[in-house]
Amino acid sequence: MFDTLISAKELHNHLHAPAWRIVDCRFQLDDTEAGRRAYRERHIPGAVYAHLDEDLSGPIIPGQTGRHPLPSVTEAGSLFSRLGIDQKVQVVVYDDKGGAIAARLWWMLRWLGHDAVAVLDGGLSAWVAQGLPLDNDIPPVTSRIFQPRERADWVLNAGQVETIRHDQDWVLIDSRTPERYRGEHEPIDPVAGHISGAHNAPHPETVTEEGTYRSATELQHHFNQVTKGTPAEHTVFYCGSGVTACRNILAYKAAGLGDARLYAGSWSEWINRKGGN
Repeated sequence: MFDTLISAKELHNHLHAPAWRIVDCRFQLDDTEAGRRAYRERHIPGAVYAHLDEDLSGPIIPGQTGRHPLPSVTEAGSLFSRLGIDQKVQVVVYDDKGGAIAARLWWMLRWLGHDAVAVLDGGLSAWVAQGLPLDNDIPPVTSRIFQPRERADWVLNAGQVETIRHDQDWVLIDSRTPERYRGEHEPIDPVAGHISGAHNAPHPETVTEEGTYRSATELQHHFNQVTKGTPAEHTVFYCGSGVTACRNILAYKAAGLGDARLYAGSWSEWINRKGGN
């Protein structure tokens, strides 16, 4: 079972395995149809497509939710069934951003009890760099019955974050880039800054310049500088909308540190509820 990362070579070795499902998660915030267009032009053979806004997010409630609220357990379970995923299927997800989008689907599947899911290390770029095949065929998908087994304690809401953010037994980590964390540059949300009490561990620092994840040793050092040994069940990641924080959670897991928690609403929800304080 692959449950964190998988190399392009390993995926290619299983490309036609009947109990594997490959999901393309490419997406751009400034052009929300770009990923779907790119998928239709070329993708890893056999891959299906999942759209961040339409498939991996629930409905936005203005003034209440963040930009990418989690879908309900029922909605997510129905999506996975439509994608042809059940407990017997090994899932591999990829994007063209070093896992920054694909990790959302990786996290959602594991949140609902499906551990056999991995992110393609290096994404589509690593696949192409090795001269591996692409096509533009849209594969038929036979639905399966996905049975959610929710790990409810993996998700924190704003009220819980308010409780733990000044608790020395917990650590709250902002996954955005340093300039966004410090409030010096905010290109997306209407309020700049970070949740008071949060530390910063920028998600881009988990990967190399080539977009592959750093070694487990490097990742352990990266996170331990912030967590200071806080256990996984008391380590909470957030970002702008609950997407790239999942990339940090993936890297944290790949480092052998366990299953950290997610504040799914993240900064874009926090500023609605707390005004940025």
